[in-house]
Amino acid sequence: MMPPSLNSIISRLHVKQLRLLIAIEEHGSLLGAAKQLAMTQPGASKALHEIETTFGTALFERSNRGLEPNAVGHCVIRYARLIQSDLAHLREEMVGIMRGHGGRVSVGVIMGAVPLLTDAITAVSEAQPDMSIEIVEDTSAALLSQIDAGRLDLAICRTSVSQTPYLYDSTFVQDETLAVIANTAHPLADAAHVSLEDLAHYRWVVYRANMPMRRLLEREFHDAGLRFPAHLLETTSAFATVSLLQKNPSLVALVSIDVARFHTGHGIARTLPLTLSSLSEPYELVTRRGAPLSHGAQMLMDAIVANGAARGE
Repeated sequence: MMPPSLNSIISRLHVKQLRLLIAIEEHGSLLGAAKQLAMTQPGASKALHEIETTFGTALFERSNRGLEPNAVGHCVIRYARLIQSDLAHLREEMVGIMRGHGGRVSVGVIMGAVPLLTDAITAVSEAQPDMSIEIVEDTSAALLSQIDAGRLDLAICRTSVSQTPYLYDSTFVQDETLAVIANTAHPLADAAHVSLEDLAHYRWVVYRANMPMRRLLEREFHDAGLRFPAHLLETTSAFATVSLLQKNPSLVALVSIDVARFHTGHGIARTLPLTLSSLSEPYELVTRRGAPLSHGAQMLMDAIVANGAARGE
């Protein structure tokens, strides 16, 4: 059986009903949820019936132990929590705008551009210390999906991974230079020169398939006439990457030069003297085409562009 139409759900669903669903999950009973929300038990029972009628299906399994969400119930409650969180963010941003400090900004970033973003955020935070900033690190494809959904105001990523790049406004930020890093105890850590052939038999930490950085590495091996390494460790997290390198001195990883400098500067890893012939795709500052930007989002965008320009000099 199909659920009611979206228009039907929107016209009948109320925010207080979502709060009831969350409370039922937390307490496991209608009585406990009713007490939390200052409702009578008959009133809570009636409200739950209205919610289940709105969705056209039962959301809980009823037993002597109380109420337990079924599969659909877990799904609805998960989105209820998201809506509640979004409303909290809405209020936070409204307060910020009314007080004149920009409110709240959600920004996405791919792994290699994290140092670039954190420098820009530091500058903005000094100018607007009361502004809240959410940072989401993920792949370009995932970040563009969150921009589509309105969950991110902007992102440092690449539109080349999208089949619909015309949906976005993008600005060049900075060329990306790549480096290979390893544990300070790696067998080649002190070598004067390293070739790709030298590294062909080591295990690599890389982005997953079809990501720009992964495609570049595959192209490097192909052009060198070498077989691409097997048994890869795939991650989009800089922290996971360096944690793996710390645990296994034989691993090597392809990262941006900024990420490499951060870790080598803190003595966490060593940059191997390998020269790559391929050019990586530049970073772009991406927003949804035509979407209005808050004062805080514009401030952060300006800081990112200025920081990228300074790094390129």
